[in-house]
Amino acid sequence: MNGGSLGIRSGSYSSLDKKQQQNDVLLPIQTPSTTKTKPYSKMFKDKEKLFHWACKFAGRKRVRMFLLLAISAAVFVWVFYVGKDEDQENHNGHKVNDSLPLNSSETPPMNEVQTVGIVNRVSFPIDVERTEVRVMPPPPPSYFLGYTLPPGHPCNSFTLPPPPADKKRTGPRPCPVCYIPMEDAIALMPKVPSFSPVVKDLTYVYEENLNKETEFGGSDFGGYPTLKQRDDSYDIRESMNLHCGFVKGRKPGHGTGFDIDDNDLLHMEQCRGVVVASAIFGAFDVIQQPKNISEYSKRTICFYMFADEETEADLKANGGLDETRKIGVWRIVVVRNLPYTDGRRNGKIPKLLTHRLFPNARFSLWIDGKLELVVDPYQILERFLWRTNATFAISRHYKRFDVFDEAEANKAAGKYDNASIDFQVDFYKKEGLTPYSEAKLPIKSDVPEGCVIIREHVPISNLFSCLWFNEVDRFTSRDQISFSTVRDKIAAKTGWMVNMFLDCERRNFVVQQYHKEVLAYLAQMAPPVINPPPPPTSSRSFVR
Repeated sequence: MNGGSLGIRSGSYSSLDKKQQQNDVLLPIQTPSTTKTKPYSKMFKDKEKLFHWACKFAGRKRVRMFLLLAISAAVFVWVFYVGKDEDQENHNGHKVNDSLPLNSSETPPMNEVQTVGIVNRVSFPIDVERTEVRVMPPPPPSYFLGYTLPPGHPCNSFTLPPPPADKKRTGPRPCPVCYIPMEDAIALMPKVPSFSPVVKDLTYVYEENLNKETEFGGSDFGGYPTLKQRDDSYDIRESMNLHCGFVKGRKPGHGTGFDIDDNDLLHMEQCRGVVVASAIFGAFDVIQQPKNISEYSKRTICFYMFADEETEADLKANGGLDETRKIGVWRIVVVRNLPYTDGRRNGKIPKLLTHRLFPNARFSLWIDGKLELVVDPYQILERFLWRTNATFAISRHYKRFDVFDEAEANKAAGKYDNASIDFQVDFYKKEGLTPYSEAKLPIKSDVPEGCVIIREHVPISNLFSCLWFNEVDRFTSRDQISFSTVRDKIAAKTGWMVNMFLDCERRNFVVQQYHKEVLAYLAQMAPPVINPPPPPTSSRSFVR
């Protein structure tokens, strides 16, 4: 577009030159006319007569003094009016800029940082001691405010088709999702962070000597926050210090429990864009390689798979792990000194505390170890975060919307000790938890499907992740039960909300595979392979 406008502008100038040449039109400033010589000489003679006349009556010295004073007065008046006009222009210009609203159409594009310069107002004549310097206040921070796709874009009119009428299949299934092309998604990646309501700065509790005096719950890894400290963590302020795991060490992954080699920690700190994280503990799953990932994403996105020593030994035994520490796109990070005996609770550390393990990453996509990623991460981030102007996205459960129903389902499936589940639900009920109903709209569900989490690492979403982990550390490891309590407490103080999208949309970009033990069971239960009988051989008759 710029090139086109420059071409049009260049063409208009050349056509003007041609017209001038054709019509023999010469601009006065370029070729002064000789007919003006006589008026100039006549004016000069008139001035000379006036000068002689003045000298005759007043004398030459007085005339020169008078002319000098007149010239000085003229210069002073000229400087005064020019300086006044420039000062008025500067004043009006800055007044217009300061009055622009943040989301006005006249402001710079949403992904560009608006800057305000320093204005120096200097009076005349130039004198260092009399120089007046006005320093403008620093500009307000620029935030990503979202965007809308252009009119007529296919995704603007996209609607979900009705589910297929298949009576034989009644379980959950994927549904179509309108992604934009990968190149467009990369171009729309925000250059500035999203707005974080209320909370701007988070620091985390470090305790060299743990104080284990708490009412109930807690661990050496998560600390032992009292109920008073828990209540204080929900008093959202601009600057906060709170428990968020890794309390025994000065650096996450270093002497904290859930310990990681220094070389791996260095690589994790260097991840400054998008990170895709997953974990396999207890050799429970088979590593799934992502599909449909662009070469650009393979170069710019960090793919990290956390594994314990048991999984490491299993990978080495099967020839899948060598000195490069990579399997496909995944960099394998071996974790030692796991803080919990419960493998599911250990898995909540990289799942909920991704922002602590990757302190410089801007966005993260968590997927459970049993899932296969089949859509490019940039397209997923654009669809569920950037296009919706959200900082935390998670799918809602395909079937259950109520925490009380979720708790009963966990008890029926033996997912955790029933008494512990009942204690947690009763605690939340005393705090005000009620069954889900339409009265909670626009909140669409109280129960997430927690196998995928999409987030931007800004203070408000980091706070939510920390507080959600603290509930998992204090109560049961069933994070679906504690999700809505943490979400609603933060929303009541800040208005911040989570984007809970349909579970069928989640199933569009990840495919669930079987756990390793299920695969082994299916292999044993498979019917034996029956080879077809060999073809009959030709017979010969012998005459005796």
